Amino acid sequence: MTENTKKYEFKAEVKKLLDILVHSLYTSREIFLRELISNASDALDKLRFESNRGVEMSDKDLPLEIRIEFDDKKKMLTIADTGIGMTRDEVIANIGTIAKSGTEEFVRLLGETKADPANMIGKFGVGFYSVFMVAKEVIVKTKSFRNDEKAVEWKSDGLGEYEIIELDEKLPRGTKIEVYLKDDASEIAEKWRLESIIKKHSNFISHPIFLAKDKINTVSAIWREPKSSVKKEQYEEFYKFLSYDSDAPMDVIHKAVDAPIQFNVLLFIPKKSNDMFWHDRENYGLDLYVRRVLIQHKNKELLPEYLSFVKGVVDSEDLPLNISRETLQENIVFTKIASSVSSTLFSYLSDKAKNDSAGYNEFWKEHGKIFKLGYGDYSNHDKFMELIRFNSSECKDKEELISLADYTSRMKEGQKEIYFITGANRDALRLDPHMEIFRNKGLEVLFLTDPVDEFVVQSLHKYKEFDFKSAEAVDSKKLSEMKNIEEKKSDLDDLNKDDEKHFFSLLSKMKSILSERVEDVVKSTRLVDSASCVVSKDEGLSASMQKILRMTNKEMGQSKKIFEVNPDHKLVRNLIKVFKKDPNDDFILTVTEQLFESALLQEGSLDDPHTLIQRLNKSLEQSSDWYVEVKKIS
Repeated sequence: MTENTKKYEFKAEVKKLLDILVHSLYTSREIFLRELISNASDALDKLRFESNRGVEMSDKDLPLEIRIEFDDKKKMLTIADTGIGMTRDEVIANIGTIAKSGTEEFVRLLGETKADPANMIGKFGVGFYSVFMVAKEVIVKTKSFRNDEKAVEWKSDGLGEYEIIELDEKLPRGTKIEVYLKDDASEIAEKWRLESIIKKHSNFISHPIFLAKDKINTVSAIWREPKSSVKKEQYEEFYKFLSYDSDAPMDVIHKAVDAPIQFNVLLFIPKKSNDMFWHDRENYGLDLYVRRVLIQHKNKELLPEYLSFVKGVVDSEDLPLNISRETLQENIVFTKIASSVSSTLFSYLSDKAKNDSAGYNEFWKEHGKIFKLGYGDYSNHDKFMELIRFNSSECKDKEELISLADYTSRMKEGQKEIYFITGANRDALRLDPHMEIFRNKGLEVLFLTDPVDEFVVQSLHKYKEFDFKSAEAVDSKKLSEMKNIEEKKSDLDDLNKDDEKHFFSLLSKMKSILSERVEDVVKSTRLVDSASCVVSKDEGLSASMQKILRMTNKEMGQSKKIFEVNPDHKLVRNLIKVFKKDPNDDFILTVTEQLFESALLQEGSLDDPHTLIQRLNKSLEQSSDWYVEVKKIS
């Protein structure tokens, strides 16, 4: 080593990443070239951006291009670009240590998910390291576009250390990567193999790619071409290049806008949702071009965040080439483009929902979880309301979906609210005691099984003139005034005056037992088949919402509920008999506690079920003794 040479050690997560890339991704090895070409293209885009700003740079006459050379005898290849280059500090930051969280997150998710690692590499920005899948040694020589910066050489075998050398020799602006191939990867240093990899993965790079003397990428920017002239296969090929997705897109939206602002937009809706969305929140956005020149990769202001599953490009004729990221948001033209892009997407989805309900339902099942987060987008409020979907009590199964327009079209006479209930799944909600009065009245109830659903409906407040109302907090007296779809049939006679008097005394006794845990204990007018339930006070938070808020705020206490008891249930009738004989019988205490905790368990707000289970087991033990005695089992 010379005095200009310094050795460094890779960070721990980079070592782990290198080990995974070298030993676990043998079948995906060709993607290293895609990643190196992509990095070279980014370097050229950055240089063009600096040039448009008027910054002084070296080698002004160098064409912006990527050149790939190979030597099959020496088992090596080089990837060179005439882009922005790197200084010594930039080499350390971008190649040596990777201070960004992408490397560590990639390693973690690779162990947790079954996603294709080849796709994940592109999404997490760790692509340079993929070269060590095929390389036994890599040398990077780079010269920054800044005139006063020295050229730098970076060298490593990928096993733990790397060297950085400041070079005295003069190098042209840009970066040159020399890849010395492993013996089992020597076939890559052949022209046919390199050409097939480039065409497969890098065909749409906007800068010319030369393999030896031949230009390989000859495909034009298809978003600038008339929609009628672009074939389905071209859309699919471009989408796969753009998204690293192995599937064809679910939908393609291609539009040229001429007035009042001229721009082209090409959007793709993926066939499958991105499972890593919540892990990698910053990895979204549309590519913004100005007259075919890439201005910003993954611009996050062109579409609202809840539409971030959409991939694509926007190409403007009216934005200045040298616009910076800082001034982009303040640009009136850009703001109008962003608004028009959103409108284009909403119009497409509205037409799809209207003309292809089955296709729209597939879209919703894949992307609805993210799309529904648009409840706070007031600029598109009305359009959003028409596009959200729910399962409901009137759906034939859990797969069927309805719109709010569907719901309101079959509301009962006199119904002024849209009812909803929250829970784990459809089967659980159908058995929920709160549903009994709705079934009896033939009233449809929206089933909200996603934790975010209640935030959505509560934030939306109403659809047209109809308020959203939780089934837990609905005024059962108002519902009682509505006509039953069939008269209730019960084996029990109506309570006589004496039993009714004792029933209300029993409620008072139950109130004293439950004490501060309840707001009140009252006769239920909503229950048909169940003995009891707990309900929220009017306008109170549902059990599901309280549970979510307690998870985010440990200081939030349990809110008091109203405990409703059904006088027309066999268990309650027996309890009245016990109460009439002895108001202080321990059985009343046991049943009251059991019914109350069972109701809390059913709505998901019982903090500790151990006491309930212990009490239940004891009751079963006692009942088993009675059963054996009655059946005369010895």
